[in-house]
Formats: sequence, C-alpha cells, structure tokens
Amino acid sequence: MSESQASKADRSVEKFFFRASAADFKKMPGGGIAYWLSENARKCYVIGEKVQESFPAKLGMRTGDNSKWLRLWHEVSKNETNLNALNAGDAESSGKKWFPYNKGGDFRRWYGNNEFLVFWKENGFDIKKETLEKYPQLSWGNLGWKITNEKDFFKRSLTWSFVSSSYFGVRCSLGGAIFDVGGSSTFPSDMDYYVAAGYLCSKVAFEFLKASNPTLNFQVVNVNELPWIDAGSNRAAAEAAVRELVSLSRTDWDSYETSWDFTNFPLLYPEHRQPTLKASYQKLRAYWREMTLDMQRLEEENNHIFIDAYGLQDELTPEVPLNQITLTCNPHYRYGGEKTKEELEVMLLADTVRELVSYAVGCMFGRYSLDKSGLVLANQGETLADYLREVPQPSFPADDDNVIPLLDGDWFPDDITLRFRQFLRVAFGDVHYEDNLAFIEQALNVKGKRNYSLRDYFLGEFYADHVKRYKKRPIYWLFSSPKGTFNALVYLHRYRSDTVSVVLNYLRDFRKKLASRLDYLQQVAINPSASQSEKTKASKEADTIKKQLIELDDYERDTLYPLATEQVELELDDGVKVNYLKLGTALKKIPGLEAKED
Repeated sequence: MSESQASKADRSVEKFFFRASAADFKKMPGGGIAYWLSENARKCYVIGEKVQESFPAKLGMRTGDNSKWLRLWHEVSKNETNLNALNAGDAESSGKKWFPYNKGGDFRRWYGNNEFLVFWKENGFDIKKETLEKYPQLSWGNLGWKITNEKDFFKRSLTWSFVSSSYFGVRCSLGGAIFDVGGSSTFPSDMDYYVAAGYLCSKVAFEFLKASNPTLNFQVVNVNELPWIDAGSNRAAAEAAVRELVSLSRTDWDSYETSWDFTNFPLLYPEHRQPTLKASYQKLRAYWREMTLDMQRLEEENNHIFIDAYGLQDELTPEVPLNQITLTCNPHYRYGGEKTKEELEVMLLADTVRELVSYAVGCMFGRYSLDKSGLVLANQGETLADYLREVPQPSFPADDDNVIPLLDGDWFPDDITLRFRQFLRVAFGDVHYEDNLAFIEQALNVKGKRNYSLRDYFLGEFYADHVKRYKKRPIYWLFSSPKGTFNALVYLHRYRSDTVSVVLNYLRDFRKKLASRLDYLQQVAINPSASQSEKTKASKEADTIKKQLIELDDYERDTLYPLATEQVELELDDGVKVNYLKLGTALKKIPGLEAKED
C-alpha cells in the first residue's frame, strides 16, 4: 500500500473511531457503553435528573388473554362504553363494561392510536377473578405483575408503543384510559405534562434512547433512565408548541371514521365545500398540506428548544423530514417508500374517495347521518325506529330492513350503487352530479381499467377495503354466494335473529328476477325476427344465468335456509371474531380472521 493510500485509509478509520474514558461510561445509567455519545451528551446525565425522578414511566396491566378481554372500540355497543372515566370510582359507578385501553400500536406522535377497549366492568372483577384462579399465590390486594399500577388507571398520561421499527414518540392520552405493557405510560404533573411530551417526542430523547437501547424496543427502564433537563426560559414556548401539535394531531385522527370521536366526513365540512366535489377535494388537500407544514414547523421548533436546553447544538439539528410528520392526511408518512409526489397524490385521492364511499354506506345503514354529527345507530339490535328518534326528518334516510343488495345491476331499488348515487345527489347537489360521479369513478380507478364504474368498485374492492379499514373486524358483513352472484351487506349493530331470513327473501326475489330474465333471453334466442348477433348474445347470457341459478339454489338449500331457520343470536360483547364465525359460510370469508391474537 502506498503512503497516500495508507493516509487515506487512516482518515477513513478516524470517521468511525471514538475516544471515551472509563469515567465517561460511569455517567451513563447502569454504566452503559455508548461510546459515540459526545462529551456534551454525557454531561446531560450529570446535569439533569432521571425521568424516573420527575415523572416515572410505568408498566401497565397484562390481561392474560387479550382475545377474551380486549375489543376494537367499534365492535361493541356504544352505550356499554365509557370513554371518559375520571377514576376507578367513576368508572365503576357508571355501570359500563368497556373502557379505553392504551396498547401501543403503529408509530405515531402526539395523539392517536385510540383503538382498543378492555372489559373492566365492576373495577375489573372478572379479569381479577380469572387472574387469581390462574395464580392462586396472589391475592385480591396484590395481583402482582399481572395488574400493575392500577392506581394510575384513568389518569392523563403520555403513552408509547413498546416496539418500533424506526423512531420513538409519545402520544397524549388525555384521561379515561387503562394502559398495557405494550402501551406503557408516564404520568407528568399538570405543570410538566406538555413540556414532558415535547421532550419525549424530540430528537434529543430519541438520541439518548438509541444509546441505552439500540434495539428500539422502548422499555420502561429505558425511558426512566433518560436525562430530564427543564426547558428553562423556553418552557412556555415549548408548552404552546406541544399543545398545538397535540391539537393538530387530534384533528387529523378524528377526521377518520375509525376514531371514536369522528363526527363528519371532512369533504362535507362547510369550510371545504366548493361547487364541485373535485374543487372541494382540492380545498381539503390544501388544508391538509398546510396542516402538515404547520406540524413540521412546530416539531422543528420543539426540537430546537430541547437541543438548546441540553446543549447539543453541535450534535443535532432540529429538522424533521416530511415522512416523520405522523398525520394520516400526510401521504409522505402514510405511504412512505420511494414513491414520487404524483404517485403519493394519486394514492391519497383514492383513499379519500374510498373513505367517502365508506361514510356513505354508514349513512345508508344509519350508523351515521348527513343531518347529525357522530354515531347514530351504534348499539346492539337498534332499528329504523331508533334512527328516526335521533333523526326525525333525514335528508338521506337509513335503509329500512338492514339489508343492502350488492349486485351486478339495478335489481333492487335499495341496491348499494343506486343508494350511493342518491347519497351523492343529496350530499353534493344535482347541479354537478355527473361531474362528481365521474370524479369519484376516476379516483377509484387507480389501475386504469377500461369502462371502470362505481359498481365495479362495490363488486370488486369495497368489502376488502372495509375489512382492512376495520382491521379484520368489520362492522358491515357481506352475505355472499360461493361465486359471488348474490351479495348483500348487513350492519352488525342492527343485526337481529331474523336478519338472515330477510337476506333469504332478497335471495329468493333475486332468483325470480333472474328466472324472468332467463325466460326473456330464451324467447329472444328463438325469435325469427331477431338478428343472429342478438340471438347469440341472448344465448350466451342465458347460459350464464342458468349457472347462476344453480349456484343460488345450492346456496339457499345448503347454507342460507338452514341458517335462517336457526335464528342465530349474536352478542356484540363477544366481538366480531366470535360472531362472524357463527354465520359460517353464508358470509364472505375473511382470511386470517381465525388467527391467534397477540
């Protein structure tokens, strides 16, 4: 090797060479070896106190059987749920069964991931009883490692996901929740709450976490060992920035129907409404873009405050890339990857239109209404009469029998495609109806198929999208014959023991209509005045219908009729996973539904 080559190699090695004394490591919690930390970073462990001394992080409870005790919030009845319990006494006196449960979830900062409920009726009596049966060495007053830190249940907290593939960030849980190991939490005082959230979401905290646990499994011990240095004169600025960050993140989270605080679809907000649906979307998209940039600016301001407070200006910069701004309306975060700006915009538009369609179907079933904010029908066995008590004169009425056909043509007046067209006229007016419908169909046709229509979306993609949106715990269930000739949706919360019989009546009516169509086609095929092309076309369609009629006969005889006679009862508290399987092969199969839960 030449002298110049050796010199170049030495310089290359120096980039990965760090010096630190044994005394330096003593500054680290537990004497950990993080040799790449600068002298200024190591000093923070000396200057500051541990997070454990100011607002200790704590493990939550372990149910012992999540599939039994946890539900996604949309599975159960709204009137059995308490989302805002102040404390254990308030929770117990409410008589409710289900309470929010912080369980971690996907990487998201500031607010969100409010998805799960835990069965905590009578102060968790049933879970505690089962725990004692499994672990007889425990007692009611000491449930050990199973149900820990119960005194902190329902308090305002900062919670995070135990496992992350990339970054760390806490979310503000504003009270009313119980917490899990996977959603471990810390409980700052009112004075420190938002400032602590700002620190734990900052680059500074993440830098120290990487030093103590490079595996990115953010355990309670790692958070407790973080150095905590007050923001000093910038405390008020930090609190103001974080309050706004939490507010923006909450606005984003609640804009989607998978939030329990969802009220209305954003395209219908007065501030976004324009003469056409396309213009309304453009207005909404501009608002989302501005919101994302505001979040980016505020996060960088927050980083700047804590980088200064910790004296790490030479090690860290405050910049936050767009793909780390954890808003669902931000396509850089939502979709990630190496996609172009144009690709991201196509995906965001398509998903927004899918969400509009989903909201419209919710209005068809009475879960939502164009005339009332938030949930309307969300309790077991509710009926049209319950809906009309809430919305006496609906501009777009709910379906009367809780069965909406999803077929290849306008066979019924309440067919889902016809009903969506009605929804579009009511929600966005008649003047630009055709343009609005074309805009929707174009947005949904992401694969550029020829002659793609709204009906194609309903037949081919809607239910898969619904199952994905509701994490394989759908609230609209699809009765479907083996080859999909007959399909009908029902809303789980309006299900009654005679619902399958109503579906069966639709099937029989559809079969009669198909038989009539077959008779007509057979007449065309032998009509001497018909052209040869007309006869050929009629014969081909007739052959298809003959096969469809055999399929429907088999579906009725082997599946739907026996099920209708059983008058199957469902119990929402059992969850979708249990209830869906009770209706067996009458329903569209959901791959993975029977998989074991965490």
